[in-house]
Amino acid sequence: MNPLDATKSGFLLCIAVCMFIYTFIYLKDTLSDEPNEQKINANIAECGFYPDELCSALFAGKTAAFKIGNSCQNTYQPKTLSCIQTSCNCSVVLKTLHFITRPLSDEEGNFSLAYIITIHKELEMFVKLLRAIYMPQNIYCIHVDEKSPRDYKDAVQNIVNCFENIFLSSKRENVVYAGFSRLQADINCMRDLVHSKIQWNYVINLCGQDYPIKTNKDIIQYIKSKWNGKNMTPGVVQPLHMKHRTQVSYKEHVHSGMSHVYPTKNIKAKPPYNLTIYFGSAYYILTKEFVEFTLTDARAKDLLEWSRDTYSPDEHYWVTLNRLNDAPGATPHADWEGNIRAIKWKDQEGTIHKGCKGHYIRDICVYGLGDLQWIIESPHLFANKFEPATYPLVMDCLERRYRLKVLHQAEVPIEDHWRFQEENYFNMKLNV
Repeated sequence: MNPLDATKSGFLLCIAVCMFIYTFIYLKDTLSDEPNEQKINANIAECGFYPDELCSALFAGKTAAFKIGNSCQNTYQPKTLSCIQTSCNCSVVLKTLHFITRPLSDEEGNFSLAYIITIHKELEMFVKLLRAIYMPQNIYCIHVDEKSPRDYKDAVQNIVNCFENIFLSSKRENVVYAGFSRLQADINCMRDLVHSKIQWNYVINLCGQDYPIKTNKDIIQYIKSKWNGKNMTPGVVQPLHMKHRTQVSYKEHVHSGMSHVYPTKNIKAKPPYNLTIYFGSAYYILTKEFVEFTLTDARAKDLLEWSRDTYSPDEHYWVTLNRLNDAPGATPHADWEGNIRAIKWKDQEGTIHKGCKGHYIRDICVYGLGDLQWIIESPHLFANKFEPATYPLVMDCLERRYRLKVLHQAEVPIEDHWRFQEENYFNMKLNV
């Protein structure tokens, strides 16, 4: 090679190296600093290759991260979960789905939680939720909507079969939104749970579009510090604009397409025992003693029967019973206390939150990328509502951060299969 050719080769190599370094620094700086009206080139947005750095920037509320994330959200392909559509050996299920297989601390091992999870669709979202909240010392009752397809039920059964502390509800309901069947599904699981050989302290109910914000240890410490021996049923005396829910009879229309609840012209009788009806959240955290009370007390049974033809009875049943002075763990003077569920309601836009960055369904925000910072800064234990099929990067970022936080708190040696990935190109910033 003559000196001129050698010089050309060296010059070209230098240019190539400089281009590589420039591209890398551009992406890194774009995510790290707020740009001034910078145009983001989606071609260099390495959404799949550098997910932890992008997620960290999204959690920090970086404008550039939203632009990059939204640009590539449609093409972003999170890793498909294996062993959920096909039957796998149970040891393979535990490892490939990254289930934690032993208590992470003595405090957690000595305080068992029971979970009721009602589901009807989105199998992958259910698995993401289950493996997030799963701990071997807890117990889980899964209620699968009777209307769900057979292959969906079979897939859930295949997963449940691998665990001694997870089971399907012994009685399934055709669940209708705002109908009595939704309340009945929880009660079916409660009846199963109180007869379980596994002892538990509190029960928490979830749906298939929930995801935890706080870890198992965080939840236990919150219960012990704020609510030790008390029930959490946020709510108030039934407001005037909600009285229509219990003043006339409602009926459920169950259909293979869209089931619904509709009012009739029949006026309802007064509540039994002249009970004051409250209105609150359908989501709760209840002591085992209170659950046993609701299944056996005459007032609880009669209120349940009276509630069969009301609108969304799960939003008045638990909170009403928990306001009785003699109910176990009752909070007669409570209001909306209890940070159970973070939800962006449409009518709270501008006050509680600054708007939904995804989209609204039934006035509830389905979270988008711009909601991630709000979610992780919330004091609540869980958040609702998520749609991985619509916003896949939202769920992927939350999962990565949540598992890192769980393992960060562990007081036992960490097993390799508990980690979601063997190597991180960038370490996600937990800020915890």
